[in-house]
Amino acid sequence: MKWYVAKIVFKICNVGRPQFDEHLHLICATDFEEAFLKARIIGITEEDNFINDRDQPVKWEFVNVAELLSLHELKDGLEVYSQIKEIEEASEYIHYIHQKAASLQLEHSPAF
Repeated sequence: MKWYVAKIVFKICNVGRPQFDEHLHLICATDFEEAFLKARIIGITEEDNFINDRDQPVKWEFVNVAELLSLHELKDGLEVYSQIKEIEEASEYIHYIHQKAASLQLEHSPAF
């Protein structure tokens, strides 16, 4: 059995501007074809319809498997995904990343 990382993309319908959610999933399979099929099944089963906090219907629609990367081994600190972003304003993006990191630390710090 081999390990794969699958990027599964969903379109979020009925929320104004077009939005897409990209999920990364670990897949264990005998080969690429089985891993791709498993990733598609995950995407199909994770489709959802619900009413948002403004009483509007929202649909999460599976688009497809955008990437499927083979992992040669699982070990501590293994890089499982990388993406380069080109951003107009570097300082705003860096500030955003620092805010996300601080939020993660707050959410997972022990309560005093």
